[in-house]
Amino acid sequence: MGENEIIKGIVHNVSKVIIGKEFEIYNIIKGIIANGHILIEDVPGVGKTTLVKALAKSINLSYKRIQFTPDLLPSDILGISLYNQKTMEFEFRKGPIFSNIILADEINRTSPKTQSALLEVMEEKQVTEGNETYKLTEPFIVMATQNPIDYEGTFILPEAQLDRFMIKVNVGYPEKKFEKEMLNIYRSEEPLEKIQSVATGEDIVNIQNMVRKIYVSEEVNEYIVNIVEATRNNKSVSLGASPRASLGLLRIAQAWAFINGRDYVIPEDVKENAVSVLSHRITLSSYARVNNLKGEDIVKDIIKALPVPRVKGRRV
Repeated sequence: MGENEIIKGIVHNVSKVIIGKEFEIYNIIKGIIANGHILIEDVPGVGKTTLVKALAKSINLSYKRIQFTPDLLPSDILGISLYNQKTMEFEFRKGPIFSNIILADEINRTSPKTQSALLEVMEEKQVTEGNETYKLTEPFIVMATQNPIDYEGTFILPEAQLDRFMIKVNVGYPEKKFEKEMLNIYRSEEPLEKIQSVATGEDIVNIQNMVRKIYVSEEVNEYIVNIVEATRNNKSVSLGASPRASLGLLRIAQAWAFINGRDYVIPEDVKENAVSVLSHRITLSSYARVNNLKGEDIVKDIIKALPVPRVKGRRV
């Protein structure tokens, strides 16, 4: 099976469970093959958690779910050192973070202190406990769900935490015809229970390596930098996107080019993904809040204002 067939197989698998959301599923696949972490934000009940479960079942990898609650502690995520009276030494018992796919469910329902436990592991894919460092097995993907921050009982994710999510996806309510189809399907069966894996961890790592080799011209690189720089010089933004955001936009553009069967990135790959990569990484200014602007609106305005470079294709 070719790499693109593997991706299509995963999307087809998940579409059996989440009806009418192929676009959103592809957005998540972009983040996975770009070797990034994905933040899924939306109101309760639209299938965020079910979507992640379906993805995890479609790929033959170890999977753990961490339910984020106000009383969750960092040790509940990373693990803890316990004293062994027989050996008279401390032993580290690994937490659920030691898995390939992590569902961080309702991540913004726990305190920023506990959320910060993910900073090192998401960036460096390792856990440090005392003088010891424990590496995680590749691939390692955190897929976090969160409810909008104006919902009761939620905390705002720290800027450093948001910046580690390569892409943010909104699921949204299904169209009426798809919601009716969902009712017919779920009336007599549970599609999630019937899903079989269609890819392995080795497949995903192989695709991730291929994505990194997708050619990016100097013109496209400059276009990415211009977009990110514009977020830093905007009256609607008090804190612009970081260099990590530039790299994230590059990786997602490479992933989208790969999905579309190209071995090079075109400016449209950048334009189509800029909102989902950058909107959650910028901090709005008081001007933006007064004018009811959202991060998505600001990034869209930046894209409209900047000239798009002309790139014919890959130069050999």
